[in-house]
Amino acid sequence: MMAMQYSFTLPADYDMEIIDRRIRDKGPAMDGFQHLGFKAFLSARRGEFGSPENLYAPFYLWDQPEGASDFICGPGFAALTDAFGRPRIRHWIVWHAHALPDLADGRFADSEYLAIEPHASLPDLRQQEIDLAQQEARGRHVLARVAAFDPHDWTMVRFGLYAEAPPASGTNQIYRVGHLSRG
Repeated sequence: MMAMQYSFTLPADYDMEIIDRRIRDKGPAMDGFQHLGFKAFLSARRGEFGSPENLYAPFYLWDQPEGASDFICGPGFAALTDAFGRPRIRHWIVWHAHALPDLADGRFADSEYLAIEPHASLPDLRQQEIDLAQQEARGRHVLARVAAFDPHDWTMVRFGLYAEAPPASGTNQIYRVGHLSRG
């Protein structure tokens, strides 16, 4: 499995209804995309849930990397780059992912990016992240949880999908989910 996210920071006075409309119009095109676990079409508004910026930041969970390759080389991504420019795409190897059948009820998401300390025990860290994801899934109304890492820059991501807004931790970015596609 592979997780992936790119983000566009938009001007403070940007009309975010443009992003909402884009998600409504283009989101369903990803429904049924081959090798897609899910794609959460995410946006954040400056000042809402502590967000310092307006963002458009879709998050993907791929069953197979070929799905990501097909998407990035396809017409949907070409249209995105025509509109916003070519983004830097963050991608991670998945340590743990689960998604409940009622994933479509997701209205909010959050992501948290953390540095992996030099010389940290990766097996121990992976197990800690798996345990944390499972614990959080039991304690809150979590519809999906992904824990993944990037061995290029030794970072990890924690991503969650929720029916209700998660609490702001000061280190997480909270988003609204405009559409959710599954493969």
